[in-house]
Amino acid sequence: MYNLPNLLTISRIVVIPVIFLTLYIDSFIWQMFTATLFVLASVTDYFDGYLARSRNQTSAFGRLLDPIADKLLVSSALVLILAKPEMVSFKISYIPAFIILCREILVSGLREFLREVNVGLPVTRLAKWKTTFQMTALAMMMFNGLWHWNGIGEFLLWIAGALTFITGYQYFEKSLDYIKASEKASTIEAKAVVKEIKVTKKAVQKEPKKVPEKETKTKQKRAKKASTKKKKATKK
Repeated sequence: MYNLPNLLTISRIVVIPVIFLTLYIDSFIWQMFTATLFVLASVTDYFDGYLARSRNQTSAFGRLLDPIADKLLVSSALVLILAKPEMVSFKISYIPAFIILCREILVSGLREFLREVNVGLPVTRLAKWKTTFQMTALAMMMFNGLWHWNGIGEFLLWIAGALTFITGYQYFEKSLDYIKASEKASTIEAKAVVKEIKVTKKAVQKEPKKVPEKETKTKQKRAKKASTKKKKATKK
């Protein structure tokens, strides 16, 4: 479980408290340190998957923790940027930040729901591009004051926000397709059960009614008595 790829994944979670300290430590050196730390943590997102595949060290623990670590790292950086106005040149750039946060919550909920019914939600190529733009934009914005082209970071954040909205909708659409297919299958199954019940009822109604045994014996006795009387009357 504690192989190199998984340790790299865990490192992305470990650096989150250090990044959050930037909210309370207003220092040029500390900001440079945490921004660099964020960049290094973002790079591990590529290397942990590459090493796991090349070394054949893929594991259930890694598959579980990798998307969680990514979402925690991105969410912490977004919260930091939203909490420190000086990291954003234009307040309108808060919009893609909120879109990205909402999308992360949405996809997490969808994955949890689909996992319960053993349905996977694989990462698309567009989602990987979204992650690249997202990490690059956040890194540039965290270097605000140190990086003279911060506008590029916000521009990339808008691109990431647009890709985030598209991929989020795609995942949501896939989930809706599964729900519709599941409900349709349930409806067909329910109709089949109702049809079977109706057929059974009709078959039961067509079956001749069984006469009780006592009633049959009584009728037979009466028939014998009637025939006996007729014979006696004939003899007379």
